[in-house]
Order: sequence, then C-alpha cells, then structure tokens
Amino acid sequence: MNRSEKLFLAALGSGLLPKAPGTWGSVVGLLSGTLVIKFVSVETLFLLTILVTLAAVKHINLYEKRTGIHDDKRIVIDEVAGIWLALCFSGISPAALVLSFLFFRIFDIWKPSIIGKIDREAPGGWGVMGDDLVAGAAAGLASALVIEAFAYYFGVGI
Repeated sequence: MNRSEKLFLAALGSGLLPKAPGTWGSVVGLLSGTLVIKFVSVETLFLLTILVTLAAVKHINLYEKRTGIHDDKRIVIDEVAGIWLALCFSGISPAALVLSFLFFRIFDIWKPSIIGKIDREAPGGWGVMGDDLVAGAAAGLASALVIEAFAYYFGVGI
C-alpha cells in the first residue's frame, strides 16, 4: 500500500494493525463520526458517508486491479463508512455508541441475509463497501429500536 492508500483505504493506518483490523477501523469510524455529529451535524456525516463511499469504491477498484487482491483485510474504509451510517440512525448517546458498535461488528462479521449476499456477489469496490453499508444501516436501526424499546418499557432513556 502506498501512503495515500494507508491514510484513506486503511483509515489512518488502523487497517495495518496486526490483530482485528476491521474492529480498529470501526473504532476510528466511531470516534470520527461522533466528532462530526457533535461539532457539525448528522446530515453532514450522512453526506460524508456518501462521498467517502463513492471515493472508496473507485480507489478499491484501482487497488484490486493493481494488486489482484479482492477485499484486502487492510482496507477498512468500509468499516468506517458502515459505522458512520449506523450513527446517522442511532445518534451519539453513550448507549447508542455502544449498541451501534456492537451491532455493527456482529452484522459485519456474521453477515446475515442480504449482507452476506452483497459481500459474496457484488463486484469490486461495491462488494467491499456495500455489505458494510447495509450492516451499518441495520446496526443503526437495531440500536435505535433497542433504545426506544427500553424507554417505552422502563420509562427512562438510555
């Protein structure tokens, strides 16, 4: 990987860590997404997710063409975009951050239903990014539902 790929595709180098690069990429996404929502807006994070996804698809396709490696484990920009999308649905309360992270990692690793199908069948950068975006949307919705259910049944927010 060249320097720009390490910064962008490997999410500030987090994908280069020897153990659990996807988890570390998710942590980078969680922290950066929280900052964007806190200091700018959730709408900006959503638009940034779209922009980063489009750029990532292009760069992943170029990387795959050059190296012949599909879905290199060092590429974690997909985890960043996925967790950003989760935060767009769930928000950034402490409970939302924990639940979004846990649900996202579960869906990203387990790959249930359409998430696994996208991972297996979508070509190139769309396959790499697509499964994580769907996992992120599912994680954000699951987190929001848990938080709302807790408030409804127990009468307190978490």
